[in-house]
Amino acid sequence: MNHRQRTLAVLNYERYDRLPIVHFGFWEQTLTRWAHQGHISHAPPETRKDGMPGEHAVAKKLGFDFNWNTRFSPKLRLYPPFAQDVLKEYPDGTRDVVDSEGVVVREKPGAHCFPTRIKHLLQDRASWEEHYQPRLQFSLERITHCDVLTPNGMVPFQQGGLQYLQSTDREYPMGLYCGSLIGQIRNWLGVEGLSYFMVDDPGLLDEIIDTSAELAYRCIEAVLRTGARFDFGHYWEDICFKNGPLVSPKFLADKVGPHYRRISRLLKRHDIHIVSLDCDGMIDSLVPVWLANGVNTMFPIEVGTWHGSPAPWREQYGRSLLGVGAMNKNVLAQDRAAIDAEIERLKPLVAMGGYLPCPDHRITPEASWEKVQYYCDKMRATFCR
Repeated sequence: MNHRQRTLAVLNYERYDRLPIVHFGFWEQTLTRWAHQGHISHAPPETRKDGMPGEHAVAKKLGFDFNWNTRFSPKLRLYPPFAQDVLKEYPDGTRDVVDSEGVVVREKPGAHCFPTRIKHLLQDRASWEEHYQPRLQFSLERITHCDVLTPNGMVPFQQGGLQYLQSTDREYPMGLYCGSLIGQIRNWLGVEGLSYFMVDDPGLLDEIIDTSAELAYRCIEAVLRTGARFDFGHYWEDICFKNGPLVSPKFLADKVGPHYRRISRLLKRHDIHIVSLDCDGMIDSLVPVWLANGVNTMFPIEVGTWHGSPAPWREQYGRSLLGVGAMNKNVLAQDRAAIDAEIERLKPLVAMGGYLPCPDHRITPEASWEKVQYYCDKMRATFCR
């Protein structure tokens, strides 16, 4: 069996020869540290993004089989993006920058986390209609001007990329990016701004959500109309933190749920039955909303301080709930005993079926190269049938 066949077998509760060893990429600072230590060569960051040949080479050297975050991505974000501009520089190297979403962020040198958002352009209907709505209109360029990631590198969609996507004779599973129906809106508005919009201008917030979702639907429809075939659909949301969601389950169900359901039905008509969603944090109260609307695969299931796990969800929702993730990445910075204990913890989760272990976020700069290799070797030895 190849990695694609193994993955589909696991998530469809079918027999497989061994468990695929899956990961979720690396922080750039991690790769830089490993390069300084001599484990890998120095390379430009853009060559090691998810699914790129440079990233695949690093993962293969460590012992991973593939990155779940490998997918074909139509341009579902603001198009064209805002021009990035440095507004202010501080003596310590910190900079205030307008990012591609029109948000002013504060970037700190050497920081391993996302930059702090300090000002949002989207404030009202006037800023929506002038700056954002025009950047969320459908055009075929959002598909035809994209590149397709193949084992040999990036191929233009119109020059061989489509042929690759039309084939199911692939070694690795390929996802179709279905956009972000609320997470990117939270980026544009900020958590506080989103909260105020719910009360002060719910009609405009509905319009923003509907516009984003309609763009996603039309792009996905256009991609699938070409005959391209995918193994799973995939959303990005990041709408939770360590204590729970940033929006209420009722809001998600009422305002966003119908759009998930509409897109999920479109995917199913094209034989895509695995639909995953990337959301960090404590997602428990949102899982039933996603599951009821066709999103059946939770990812990356952060363990965190709240001990996230697919086990209680499986008990509650049955075999329709699938999972990828739930391996505590932090043990990769500890000793072999901690890694052994984590793999032991994963055994009953794997035995449930419909679940692929994967580090619960990108591998951090604190992770030891040798310990990551040990993890991959031990996983392969433990879950080889």
